[in-house]
Amino acid sequence: MKIAVVDGQGGGIGKIIIEKLKDNIDRTHELIALGTNSTATTGMIKSGANSGATGENAIKVMSKRVDIILGPLAIMVPDAMMGEITSDIALSISSSEAKKILLPFNKCNMVIAGVKGKKLNKLIEELVQEVLREI
Repeated sequence: MKIAVVDGQGGGIGKIIIEKLKDNIDRTHELIALGTNSTATTGMIKSGANSGATGENAIKVMSKRVDIILGPLAIMVPDAMMGEITSDIALSISSSEAKKILLPFNKCNMVIAGVKGKKLNKLIEELVQEVLREI
């Protein structure tokens, strides 16, 4: 199974996701780091991704080739992450046939009811559990 982790800015969320998944899945599953910039991609690769690619086109192409897409909810919102998420990235991810397991954050001027007070580690733990159920 091919699992893409999409992140931007410094790639911190993606790095944590990959570290947690790497410890919980067997090596037959491929973790692919997809960063909106090279800093995010490099950080995710250093944390244990099998491979990685950077930029809008890489995310658009790989969204069609993976089984699961992971990341913050903002990866499906145009202009999120300080403008790093283009309309084409958001459309490619949202229209992908891959299963999307996303972290709900009250950021990017979005408020998600029911999430207030949940810590990042707890949200990532729940994301990992969803991925394990899926695979």
